[in-house]
Amino acid sequence: MIQAIKKMLGLAPTINFKEIVQQGGAIIDVRTKAEYEQGHIKGSMNIPLNNLSNHYAKLKKDKPIITCCASGMRSAQAKNILKANGFNEVYNGGGWSGLQNKIR
Repeated sequence: MIQAIKKMLGLAPTINFKEIVQQGGAIIDVRTKAEYEQGHIKGSMNIPLNNLSNHYAKLKKDKPIITCCASGMRSAQAKNILKANGFNEVYNGGGWSGLQNKIR
């Protein structure tokens, strides 16, 4: 309960996405193929949200995963789906362009 309140107030610990990527974390962009082709983070993997369950085998459960999309809504869904399917270290990176700025 306390963690949820801290998160709502913006007091939750800051996630260092750059460090996660440097340590081998994967970036999964859950936008459509057409959206991805219009711009994406170099090295990211495009797995549209509606196809995510078909690609669990491509992902490593013991490595960190950062999800991203256009605004953060689909990436939040993807994070929850992955966590519900045994992926332990999953982070919602929000919109891909904002995430790109955080990992530079």
